[in-house]
Amino acid sequence: MSGTTPTEQSSGSVLTRLFGWIDGSLVSLCLASLVVVVAGGLVQVSFGAFSMTIAEAWRAVFDPAVIFDPQVWQVFLLGGELPELGRRTLIVWNIRLPRVFVAILVGANLAISGAIFQAVTRNELASPFILGVSSGAGLLILLTLVVFSGLVAYLPLLAALGGMFAFVLVYLIAWKNGTSPVRLVLAGVIVGTVFQSLQTGLFFFVDDIGVVQSAIAWTTGSLTGTDWEQVRMALPWSIIAVGLALGSSRQLNVLLLGEQTARSLGMSIEKVRFALSGVAVLAAAASIAVAGIVGFVGLVVPHLVRNVVGSDYKRLVVGCLFAGPALMVAADVGARLALNPIQLPVGVVTGLVGGPYFLYLMRKQQNIGEV
Repeated sequence: MSGTTPTEQSSGSVLTRLFGWIDGSLVSLCLASLVVVVAGGLVQVSFGAFSMTIAEAWRAVFDPAVIFDPQVWQVFLLGGELPELGRRTLIVWNIRLPRVFVAILVGANLAISGAIFQAVTRNELASPFILGVSSGAGLLILLTLVVFSGLVAYLPLLAALGGMFAFVLVYLIAWKNGTSPVRLVLAGVIVGTVFQSLQTGLFFFVDDIGVVQSAIAWTTGSLTGTDWEQVRMALPWSIIAVGLALGSSRQLNVLLLGEQTARSLGMSIEKVRFALSGVAVLAAAASIAVAGIVGFVGLVVPHLVRNVVGSDYKRLVVGCLFAGPALMVAADVGARLALNPIQLPVGVVTGLVGGPYFLYLMRKQQNIGEV
């Protein structure tokens, strides 16, 4: 006879519902990703014009004058003037670590955005870039930088509007008594191509070479010069997008079952697909507004995570939340150190990694595309 009481059995069932989806593969992926982020972050804070050893950088990162001072964190997160800090601590916390934090936010946002778009289209090759969202957000931000420079403070909102406009346009082009995954992808390629051409055309109306250089760096995706302002810009939108993505995991799983099954379960396919796309657009826009157009992260990361943890979207979103930052931080280390002292745009590195990876997949798998 079992010695467990009804209360214990009830508590066990609650814990199973809350944490039963966490398995060894997900924990291993998250821990490995954390190791990559910490190691990459330590390399990032150790190298620069002001040289310091890894031990000195480590001490600066864990300086109690920062860690345990609420006033310092208030300045970091809300803005203001920093109190007196040591030179190494100031360099690490005010210049080098913000770049790592921005890379973490960008990687998480792009990975989650790509994962959602892959469920919406039921195609593992879908991403913000493929569906035209990156191009739409990029066009509006580039227009802001070139023409309406007074609106720079509203870049995340403008990026979201541009990305949403692009996706609505994709939706309208793909609509024919409803949408289909194939039509959405094809319409995204069309809209993306047109918007990229418009971006290129904007350069002919710029006289300031500084604006041109800034725009070029932005269109290739770069973390150079990022600071706490970019962290403050992206963090609120990232928290909202991640929360919505985690809360929508059940709907994402149902979409993967196919339209007929989803309808038989009472789901309004088009409403859910459009709402989830809005979450993906928000995540992509938060990334694009602070780092520009970084390619392939939204493609590669969900695919890698899916191979490790499976297709369940609760595990997949959490895995992307860890693996995306790991890829971005590692890529940014490569961008900084590959041609030191010249810094490459991080989008160049992710493109060099992502392109061959998908060529490998195309050669290896016959049925690549379907999730």
